[in-house]
Amino acid sequence: MTALEALEAPPGVHSAAPYAIRTENIGVQYTLRFNKKKTVRQSLGELLSRHPVEKFWALQHVSIQLVHGESLAVIGPNGAGKSTFLQVLAGIIRPSEGIVDVRGQISGLLTLGAGFDQELTGRDNILLAGAFLGLDEGVVRELLPAIIDYADLGDFIDAPIKIYSSGMRARLGFSIATSVDPDILLLDEVLATGDATFREKSKARVIELVQAAKAVVLVSHDMSWVTEYCNRAILIERGRIVVEGDPEEVVEVHREHTAAEKARKEEAALAARLDPKLAPVRR
Repeated sequence: MTALEALEAPPGVHSAAPYAIRTENIGVQYTLRFNKKKTVRQSLGELLSRHPVEKFWALQHVSIQLVHGESLAVIGPNGAGKSTFLQVLAGIIRPSEGIVDVRGQISGLLTLGAGFDQELTGRDNILLAGAFLGLDEGVVRELLPAIIDYADLGDFIDAPIKIYSSGMRARLGFSIATSVDPDILLLDEVLATGDATFREKSKARVIELVQAAKAVVLVSHDMSWVTEYCNRAILIERGRIVVEGDPEEVVEVHREHTAAEKARKEEAALAARLDPKLAPVRR
């Protein structure tokens, strides 16, 4: 089954294709014992007491199946659980429930500058990142010229990372993440950083990976990126998938929900101005 044929299958079902990623009813739960409004003594007191502890589900009942050759966009409002989902796929977070089956070598750029040593140069950080990815030092040194050339940082490649701009960090991180020829590439809102030329360059690289039958999952707030360069999309709200399918259709639902939420907040704010008793209580 090709990626386009897979899109015509029911959401989350691609049984005829060898999948790269499969998740089944995964959930991530956090315990809200500690927060800014409580002292350590109060929080420890609650921890030792028999009172029920408040739980929060960052993700719940999330099931997807992604085949090689697909580029999946994960969209949704801030705090919906998108980044948590990518961290589960990357193995950074272990889900509280459900099944995660990832087949192939994963490379990702989930947090801008994650894994970089601020005191080391860009060149040395490439070697460090290669070690984190489990690559032999000899292999990384072979890849080094291509990584440096793609990042296009000039003389800054031998300067400490701590003086890099966010765009320079993104360029170096993306160059490293895509240089190892991963089976699965995970990107979390990093292509929006940097100059327009590099953004187009990075988009072209993602397309190359998809055409080479790799699997790509990215979180993005750039809806044009989602509709032009992804062949599937899911919308996550409050930790759950609310719609999955064609990127243009999923983006349209997201825009409708965003507009409705904005109208609701504006209506609540207007009501609060007219009647202060309706304003939210600040503690």
